[in-house]
Amino acid sequence: MTLKRVSVALGASLLLAACEPSQTEEPTMTELNETTFTLAEMFNNDLFKVASTPATRWLTDGSGYTTLEDNPAGGKDIVRYHPETQERTVLVTAQQLTPEGAEEALSIADYKWSNDGNKVLIFTNTVRSWRTHTLGDYWVLDLTTEQLIQLGAGAPASTLQFAKFSPQGDRVAYVQANNLYVEYLPSDDKNSRVEQLTFDGSDDIINGTFDWVNEEEFGLRDGFRWSPNGDYLAYWQVDQSQVKEFTLIDNISSNYPEFKSFPYPKVGETNSALRVGVIPAAGGDTTWMQLPGAPREHYVVRMEWAGNNNNLMLQQMNRAQNTMHFWLGNRANGEVTQLLTESSNAWVEQVDDVRFFRDGQSFTWQSERSGYRHLYRYDTAASGGELTQLTEGNYDVVQLLEIVANEQGEGYAFFIASPENVLQRYLYRVNLNGEASPERLTPADWAGTNQYQISPDGLFAIHTFTKLGTPPETRMVSLPSHEVVQVIESNDALKETLASRITSSTEFFQVEARDGLVLDGYIMRPANFDPSQEYPLIMYVYGEPWGQTVADTWLGTRWLWHEYMTQLGYVVASIDNRGTKSPRGQAWRHSIYQQLGIVTVRDQADALNAMLSRWDWLDADRIGIWGHSGGGSQTLNALFRYPELFHAGIASAPVPDLRLYDTIYQERYSGLMPESAESYEETSAITHAENLEGALLLIHGTGDDNVHYQGSEALIDELVKHHKQFEFMAYPNRSHSIREGEGTQLHYHQLKTNFFLRHLPVQN
Repeated sequence: MTLKRVSVALGASLLLAACEPSQTEEPTMTELNETTFTLAEMFNNDLFKVASTPATRWLTDGSGYTTLEDNPAGGKDIVRYHPETQERTVLVTAQQLTPEGAEEALSIADYKWSNDGNKVLIFTNTVRSWRTHTLGDYWVLDLTTEQLIQLGAGAPASTLQFAKFSPQGDRVAYVQANNLYVEYLPSDDKNSRVEQLTFDGSDDIINGTFDWVNEEEFGLRDGFRWSPNGDYLAYWQVDQSQVKEFTLIDNISSNYPEFKSFPYPKVGETNSALRVGVIPAAGGDTTWMQLPGAPREHYVVRMEWAGNNNNLMLQQMNRAQNTMHFWLGNRANGEVTQLLTESSNAWVEQVDDVRFFRDGQSFTWQSERSGYRHLYRYDTAASGGELTQLTEGNYDVVQLLEIVANEQGEGYAFFIASPENVLQRYLYRVNLNGEASPERLTPADWAGTNQYQISPDGLFAIHTFTKLGTPPETRMVSLPSHEVVQVIESNDALKETLASRITSSTEFFQVEARDGLVLDGYIMRPANFDPSQEYPLIMYVYGEPWGQTVADTWLGTRWLWHEYMTQLGYVVASIDNRGTKSPRGQAWRHSIYQQLGIVTVRDQADALNAMLSRWDWLDADRIGIWGHSGGGSQTLNALFRYPELFHAGIASAPVPDLRLYDTIYQERYSGLMPESAESYEETSAITHAENLEGALLLIHGTGDDNVHYQGSEALIDELVKHHKQFEFMAYPNRSHSIREGEGTQLHYHQLKTNFFLRHLPVQN
């Protein structure tokens, strides 16, 4: 093992004022405990790079899967593997993807096959739109003619979105400049041509894709669907004309500020209006679905064709998100019929995995009506509709992966769950007839987190396994036996690196909150741990409904930084408070309704007290906490509500005032305004800023379109008003992830490291 002595430069953050009397004049350099790697090695080279199999997907007939591999001459080939024999066949070469007159092959950000496998659609030259790269150029390669053509000829570069083949493979639909288009591909007797379907697309009217808030909070990006016969397109239209705009300010790209404004509905403000329509693929008028209620006071959160060419399935929520109706919409006249309703005293979740079978007469559904999220089968042909429960028990179905059924509806649903251990994930299948208990397919040997891509025939799966401290391992397995056919990616090189660099000991543990509720946690101890000494503790928190920090899985960069901190002499721990995304049932999740920042950090404080009672080697006078986004908010609440427990905290991109966040997320968990105004006041960290006693480092990117820099400025103003000293770092033009720009991640992690070294000093 090669040991490196680490010298950490102090004073990297912008000090607005000293938080403690000891924060006067500090040395510029300090000698620390030895570590086996440096922060620079984490971010400036590939030392901890995770190997993966890019863009792996099953062919529609289940005869094999395809992936991307390097071509010796440059570029990527698309390669097919037989699932059982692993016979390798190059289907598309980089040379075939080299446009006429070009010197290099197209870079492949993504690709899709036509249903007949004779054409491939290439997504390239991509541009980020908010969270993901959804803008770009599309090319189609016809494998029968070797013809490579670019779609949207004449459109500006990198402006097409969500292109997809028609079921017949003879056309491609896409969005460009907020309008829908269908492009007819060249054939033996016809040249390509483009048919524009919608004409009202603008900055205010969006066809076939979404506004900022629906993309961010409902995961809605691709906003149109081909009908099974290829005759129609169903699509969302968004009217954001009445939504107030928020402006991001860029102060460094030129001598004068540049402004980027976009519609962003904050709590209590006017929402966009969404509606769903069907338009002939050949062009014509749109038939709009006649959903009840004011569009700006409802959300259309999911839409798909209902297993046939005549009906759409639509999931519609009220603005409070405590009632969701499942509608069947008639393509021809727009009339809707209600099939199901889900309701709650807190909120309901959309159902992402509705799968139709038996020509649309049956579909899968997920509901928490039993107190846990379970899988159901709904039969439309039954009188009034019939709901049959397929899974039951005190556990949640985490994800439905695949339905494999014949024309009579006989077959299985494959899903992920973990009834015995909420930190892990396993593959199950259950018969669609509802007459048998689920069968676990993941063997006991694979204790950890298991993910699967199921083949269309259900006979094979691409299986990815991870656990805490173990990077992803990908294999081909046969089903239902789960026998390993082939190792696709072992990540052995990274495992060897980790074996020589990771020195901490990590274990999962449980503690009780004050009301007896059991909370899960993990704790990391230094390699040279001595129980006769006292150690400073750093707690990592997220604490909100969109994340689970305590999980038996590969935790990536965050875990590596925590490992680095243990090598400097810290103990690191994390607790999942109630309300986090742990599969522990509805009561667990809904207990934080209108209690974000109260119940969440109370659990963190209870867990800390229990840990201090259990382990006397934890120094109660050197307790730190940190978190990003929602975790930054919980860090602020911990410092402000429990100043006697938490002595130093890093709040990265927090939401100090919940009223400044968006409608969909915050109103779901905190209620509607104005009736919930008192709750917003009490649960917002900014309300309690005057209680700060310990050291605070506040971090925010000025280009954060998600959690606005505005919130941190408001908190700064409040802290100044109460003469509270703190440290602050603004990252110019960085977004919510604080990753853009050369050196950003290294600087960010060095900043956090230095802060804890100053305020929670370690013993050499």
